[in-house]
Amino acid sequence: MTHKWTVVPHEAPADVEQAERIQAELRERLVFPAGRIETPRTVTGLDISYAVGSRRAVAAAVTVDVVTRHVLETATAEGNVSFPYVPGLLAFREIPLLLEALGRLEGRPELLICDGHGIAHPRRFGLASHLGVLLDLPAFGVAKTEFIGSHTEPGPRRGEWSPIVVDGEVLGRAVRTQTEVNPVFVSAGHRIGLPDTSDLTVALSSHFRVPEPTRQADIISRQVLRDTWRGML
Repeated sequence: MTHKWTVVPHEAPADVEQAERIQAELRERLVFPAGRIETPRTVTGLDISYAVGSRRAVAAAVTVDVVTRHVLETATAEGNVSFPYVPGLLAFREIPLLLEALGRLEGRPELLICDGHGIAHPRRFGLASHLGVLLDLPAFGVAKTEFIGSHTEPGPRRGEWSPIVVDGEVLGRAVRTQTEVNPVFVSAGHRIGLPDTSDLTVALSSHFRVPEPTRQADIISRQVLRDTWRGML
């Protein structure tokens, strides 16, 4: 796939050991700003859906206006995933199709939101960090389940949060996007700080628990998969 922007290349890992080595090498490229970033005009949400019992998958990239939360552009990519499912190495399974979907967008994304994790990861390099480094774009993860660490229950109101802590280090936040609804788990990936990630998560979750960009990416990827592989979901 030819991209309209530079992608930091790396080889496809042959096994888990090589994948972990690539993660360690790319992690050295992570950058986090000392302060706040300028609020982007748009954000691009990413998600991928799988056909049950098959290696077939569909990735979706959805660009949304930050203020109105209206969808501005969508792109999808279909194919077979090759890397096996290994906790902590999800990026190697999903990134090829996600990059293909991103490459089909007309406009270059300003900021990426992934259905996954950033540095709230056993090796501090989850899907959002991996994509952010490859594309040198601000990126963060918003997950529906916690991966590592512990947190106290945040307050019940929309916008309240509590830190996700691992060995005394704050790696993310459990963020309440809707009053008295289960929190989501937010962590910075690359070129964005934790306060900005949680603020954007709340701002982009006007009616639902999950931010609109990744919510729409989930809907679209599932619909394409249903239309193409009807009966497999």
